[in-house]
Amino acid sequence: MSIDRATRLLGIRYPIVQAPMVGVSTPALAAAVSEAGALGSLGLGGSSVAQARELIAHTRAITARPFNLNLFCHAPSGHDPARSAAWIAHWAPHFERLGAPVPTELKPPYQSFLANEPMLELLLAERPAVVSFHFGVPPADWIKALKARGIVTLGCATTLAEAQAVEQGGIDAVVAQGFEAGGHRGVFDPSQDDQLGLHALLPQLAGQVRVPVIAAGGIMDAAGIQAALAAGASAVQMGTAFLLCPEASTTAAHRAALSSAQARHTRVTTCVSGRPARGLPNALYLEQHSSPYPQPAEFPLAYDLSKQLNTLATPSTAYAAQWAGQGAPLAQALPASTLIQQWTALLPLEA
Repeated sequence: MSIDRATRLLGIRYPIVQAPMVGVSTPALAAAVSEAGALGSLGLGGSSVAQARELIAHTRAITARPFNLNLFCHAPSGHDPARSAAWIAHWAPHFERLGAPVPTELKPPYQSFLANEPMLELLLAERPAVVSFHFGVPPADWIKALKARGIVTLGCATTLAEAQAVEQGGIDAVVAQGFEAGGHRGVFDPSQDDQLGLHALLPQLAGQVRVPVIAAGGIMDAAGIQAALAAGASAVQMGTAFLLCPEASTTAAHRAALSSAQARHTRVTTCVSGRPARGLPNALYLEQHSSPYPQPAEFPLAYDLSKQLNTLATPSTAYAAQWAGQGAPLAQALPASTLIQQWTALLPLEA
């Protein structure tokens, strides 16, 4: 294992990255992870520039250690009106059962980083230690500008071809995401998802990319960390393992589900957002098996619809996005620092 490559690059003691889970990762969680010697993260995919600035300031107020900011790099929605109309029509009975009017249009709940130059300007001004990308690669000149400010960059990949695109884009390290991972698949083109498990993906990257590889997907404990490092990863990224931490903003209902038998039955669906994502099944997931089933509205337009349904149904979680990976049954309700101490005490991980 070559963990020193990752720890030196990221400026951390242990080769562990907390996944940047939008809606769950908080300044408190990121700071706790970073203070414990790993790399905390904030998911900014759903944040405005003003919200991102506030999150960065809050995190810096409670830790001086490096942390990561994550952006979504999906192709900006083309908004096919016919596709959106078909998606709305499919879900109309659910709105009617909830006694609500059926929406007439869908609006993207957030922008792609690729169409958000003000967010780039914020990053260049704030100069965070690390910035990572999901769903694709930003323009090469954006990467050069970030690196010129001393910012380390990470890019998610689910195949060798994507990993090579990340490396060729000038990004410093690849996050190799296996199909086991919770939340959104980082696949560039959802129609071309090979659905590779982590330990099938890692050997395909070995010797094919020169930058450090960070393994993600189903890693929940010291044994999982050790297996990923032994397979050639320089570090690991863990998300579901932190969902029950008190510092996370995981809802009470989500925590209860993760602590029940539901945690053993995660599934991947496109129903929630329009892109494949793994979580705890509910009415949204079950609808995927109905017939006929239309193509979902583009990401993130489909998310607008599911968010509306979730708001209408609350306190029911029938339409809630409760992301979790296949390792969910192993999640522990412990402080983030305790988890990192527990994992690293069993392994020779110090750089």
